[in-house]
Amino acid sequence: MREKKYSYGIIFDMDNTLLQSAIDFTKMKRSVFELLVDDGLCAPNLDWHSHTASQLIEMARQSGKLKQETEARIWDAVTECEKQGMHGAQLEPYVPEVLAELCEDCHLVVLTNNACIAAQEALKETGIGHYFDHIVGREQMTALKPSASGVYYVLDHYPDVPAENWMFVGDSWIDGKAAKEGNIAFIAYKGNRNQMEKNEVYPVAHIEDMRELMDSLMWRKEQV
Repeated sequence: MREKKYSYGIIFDMDNTLLQSAIDFTKMKRSVFELLVDDGLCAPNLDWHSHTASQLIEMARQSGKLKQETEARIWDAVTECEKQGMHGAQLEPYVPEVLAELCEDCHLVVLTNNACIAAQEALKETGIGHYFDHIVGREQMTALKPSASGVYYVLDHYPDVPAENWMFVGDSWIDGKAAKEGNIAFIAYKGNRNQMEKNEVYPVAHIEDMRELMDSLMWRKEQV
């Protein structure tokens, strides 16, 4: 973990942004949905395909009827899917080179809905963990992305770096939604434009190659 002070910062999503994740998110959603139905927390005819696992869990929490035992079983199922999908994960192209350059410019943080320890292990195994100031997982959030809870957690750790000096890089609309709610700029990496628009997420840039990130950073543009 780095301790230097910078004027800018970047928050990275992890799965399919830094790492090529093989997590079966459909299986994860189905597992969560079935557990909620079994406990009477969700209608059997709910279109669970149109929700993320985090949205289904938050829906159950908001009902005020989610039992501790049920939530524990849900997280066990989610964690098992994460473990299977992150085992032997590879990096997205050019991630190490880009991080090596960025770490001289700004704070680098990972924000993932995964368990923190699993994220730490995956980033360590792929050799990029040392580039980040903080790795923020679901344990540090009051609600998962698309909530901005994790973004606020990061901003609170850097009181000298205003929100307008941060950028969030992620592949999913839930990353963009969290960035939007947290009032920070969002860059979509290999993002689904239709999904972004459907969920009212409008990135400041769409990139398909991580090296393109270097040309999208506000402080680098200011220096030109």
